[in-house]
Amino acid sequence: MFNKPAPKTGLPASDRLVAPPLTLAEVAVTRSKTSAISVLAQNLTIEGTLQSDSEIQIDGIVRGDIRAEKLIIGETGQIEGQIIADIVEAKGRVMGTITAKQVRLYATAQVQGDITHEQLSIESGASFEGRSMKFQRPKAVAPANSTGAAPAV
Repeated sequence: MFNKPAPKTGLPASDRLVAPPLTLAEVAVTRSKTSAISVLAQNLTIEGTLQSDSEIQIDGIVRGDIRAEKLIIGETGQIEGQIIADIVEAKGRVMGTITAKQVRLYATAQVQGDITHEQLSIESGASFEGRSMKFQRPKAVAPANSTGAAPAV
């Protein structure tokens, strides 16, 4: 009933190149390279824990903890809970702790809670009530003497 003619390529069907099907390993690699952003819309409220190994954008309300590679909190986004991520960009409201390598609070951000970070950027106009604590990376332990042997006790 709905037959669509094949596109004309100028080559007979026997001469056209067809890509071989991907293996499961190739599909997994392709997915990891092109991971999509998960977006929670403005009219959505979630109660519970969110976890992703890629990027999440919150424009709605989340009451619970979030763990992600990158978290973007939109201007209408509200989070009540703990955030753990590599990168956090906040334009909305956060009531809870943030632990991330990079944290950026935009002018519209309102954060009530402690922030543990390697890098913190706060734009003029942002509201932040809490403590800012820099990550303390463990220092490399130097050998006790030049031979590398442990010191005698």
